[in-house]
Amino acid sequence: MREVLEEWRPIVDGEIERLLPRAINETYLSEFFGPASYEYDPDSLQRALSVPIWNLLDRGGKRWRAIVFLLLIDGFGEDPHDYLPYACIPEILHNGTIIVDDVEDGATMRRGQPALHHIKGTDVALNAGNAMYFLPLKIITHNPADLSAETRLSAYEMLMHELNRTHLGQGMDICWHNKQEIDITEQEYLEMCACKTGCLGRIVAQLATIVTGQDESVQQTAAKFTELMSVAFQIGDDILDVETSNEDGGSFGKGAGNDIREGKKTLMAIHAANHAPPEKVARMEEILWADDNTPEEIETVVDLFYETGSVEYAREQAQMISKSARENLAELDLDPVVTEQLSEFTQFVIERNA
Repeated sequence: MREVLEEWRPIVDGEIERLLPRAINETYLSEFFGPASYEYDPDSLQRALSVPIWNLLDRGGKRWRAIVFLLLIDGFGEDPHDYLPYACIPEILHNGTIIVDDVEDGATMRRGQPALHHIKGTDVALNAGNAMYFLPLKIITHNPADLSAETRLSAYEMLMHELNRTHLGQGMDICWHNKQEIDITEQEYLEMCACKTGCLGRIVAQLATIVTGQDESVQQTAAKFTELMSVAFQIGDDILDVETSNEDGGSFGKGAGNDIREGKKTLMAIHAANHAPPEKVARMEEILWADDNTPEEIETVVDLFYETGSVEYAREQAQMISKSARENLAELDLDPVVTEQLSEFTQFVIERNA
């Protein structure tokens, strides 16, 4: 699976750079955003948009959402290269959410470096992140692959629906973060993941089915596949944060025990709260609620996750969700080679070590 990622990632990055050049000039601004009413300031726009966005993109990221889109296009019998601009839509959106989420969560690290708002300022970071929510709409407006007006409208309406749902997920996550008690259910946590992370996955699949003219049943089956895979990815991401908590962030790059420092109410925290003695639950809630944590406090929470079997429980849930994703994948009439590659993806997203 890593070979597929390595093959496609530079192609995706090249297309993103075509859509958002590192060097912005008047010609690009006029062609992509329309003529200025008075006069653009390309230098300011480069420093406010291109530089911070590429600061994040150049740090890494596997671009797996874009690559899953391209594999689906291939599986439906179309040439993925014809739809490269559309592959960039979920990737641009994903990185935009990262920038905004890091501000909202008070994150310190991202991909091995200080979070963007610590380098460029909160104002620049938020503006750049929000711009990445809207840039994909310009891609649809410019109409690569010469789609019909009806198809473009379907893509636009789908994006609006799913992007609204991502903010439901983020809203739940923020609210839970801002209270000390862990009183949410596992089903509520999974719904948060289905909105916050799953909707980006749904965009991947629905966009691929819309631009290739698949029917509604295929669209919904493909969307369920990528939603489940994304939820499994989120749980795997939470587990990885715990497993790297005794390191310096390493290739994971989010910082040691970052979710604990941010007070995240992960599936492991919910499970531990339901199975640990009350005094240990209270101590965990106290640590998660604190503004700052010592390495010893981080270790206290991590140890509790292991003592209660919460890490293994989360891993089992991720595996079950991954299995459900493969069951939905099997219902799609895709090229067998592509089906096998996408099946491997459902394991990759929860078994990765970075």
